[in-house]
Amino acid sequence: MGTPPRSTVRYAATTLLAALALTGTLTGCTPSAPPPAAGPQSPSPDPSSPAQICTSLVSYWAKETLLGTKWSGLDWEQKGLSNDQYAIHEDAVAAGRAEERTAGRDKALELIDRFVAQRCAEQDGAARSSGDRRPAT
Repeated sequence: MGTPPRSTVRYAATTLLAALALTGTLTGCTPSAPPPAAGPQSPSPDPSSPAQICTSLVSYWAKETLLGTKWSGLDWEQKGLSNDQYAIHEDAVAAGRAEERTAGRDKALELIDRFVAQRCAEQDGAARSSGDRRPAT
């Protein structure tokens, strides 16, 4: 018994893939109605505000720092933070560490989210240009 010719194997594989695609097995699809067409009645989502972007970015990095993850040691530029955002980050980490000592890690992570959201809102995103310079500490 020998190996079937490549063209036979290729034909069988192509036929199997086509059959799976048609039945939805390959993509895990099930028959359903097509999605509604986008139109004037379907507004696009508003872009995030500067405060929301600041909150998301600073909160993420503050929690990473509190958790001591692999990337938490990046500097403020590598994290994409402005000087003002980095100041919020440092204050949030300090507050989170204090909360962790008294109330535990879960409460500390919750505090960071609230703390950062408040400060980012107060400073309208804290995204003013940092001039890519930060004084040595």
